[in-house]
Amino acid sequence: MTTITDVARRAGVSASTVSHVLNGTRFVAAPTRDRVLEAVEALDYVLNHQARALVRSQTQQIGVAMSALTNLYFGEVVHAIEEAASAAGYTIVLADTHEDPSTEERVVGALRERRLDGLLLAPSAGSASVLDRLARSGLPTVLVDRSPDDRFDSVCTENAAPMAELVVHLAELGHRRIAMVAGMPGLTTSEERVAGYLQGLETAGLRRAPELLVTGGSDARQTALAVTALLAQATPPTAIVAASNTMVIATMRTLRAHGLSVPGDVAVVGFDDFEWADVFSPRLTTVAQDTTSIGQTAVDLLLQRMTGTARAPQALRVPALVRHRESCGCAPDTEAAVP
Repeated sequence: MTTITDVARRAGVSASTVSHVLNGTRFVAAPTRDRVLEAVEALDYVLNHQARALVRSQTQQIGVAMSALTNLYFGEVVHAIEEAASAAGYTIVLADTHEDPSTEERVVGALRERRLDGLLLAPSAGSASVLDRLARSGLPTVLVDRSPDDRFDSVCTENAAPMAELVVHLAELGHRRIAMVAGMPGLTTSEERVAGYLQGLETAGLRRAPELLVTGGSDARQTALAVTALLAQATPPTAIVAASNTMVIATMRTLRAHGLSVPGDVAVVGFDDFEWADVFSPRLTTVAQDTTSIGQTAVDLLLQRMTGTARAPQALRVPALVRHRESCGCAPDTEAAVP
């Protein structure tokens, strides 16, 4: 394996000069710098990042723990995180939690063993013990999408206001029995979107009907069962609000399986926009989360925490955008930002 001494010998300089060129730690005259870079290329020298990490107590790596492989939304957030981290000179190490507390505990422990410089975590519904350990460890950590613990910085979408906006919009279109398929219990996102649904009913002057609030658990099969139960009621809903992209797709599939049209028989709106939402028939009315801003903001907060420039933990909210298309029963392509 080529060493830094081999590069120095070929370039006719000291090993410390090679180090300064590669790490940018001191000015090196252009002719000398060029000789070093030519030697690096000729010998195919690769920096020993692990050794450098031991010296600097840094790995230039950030851990990311969330259900990115099974959730379209988190996949987009991870993409934004990777771009922002790369621009700052960091690489990410991704671990999927599968929304399972035991898996989350295992993968977060594995990430900590890698002595990463920081962690971005979308905590599961049973993350209390993991968060306690992280708080004691002192590892710079930022919570993404969910904010169950104010000991940490967090960056989340504004959940309640957009959900209320969807409900009010459906009421303005004449719907009086508006159902909601809520997400996984125990998540702050689920709680906030339910709160927004209830606020929307109140704003629209509609009574709360407990039988219209069901749980889909962010799972396609559970959502199908919940929607089927809604349709079996003596007075079924004329509109359904689904609290995630997985559940809005499952809702549409279930309605079609029962021979119902959207929005003719039942209007459908959802939280989470996704790439092919506007190619459905009908095109889906959704709340679009700004995944780019969420990822960038999460990385910015983590860098502040890692460099010691952050003070008290911050809880930041990113605005969402309501995208009106045909599935709600109104004219398409009217967008409204929700502060």
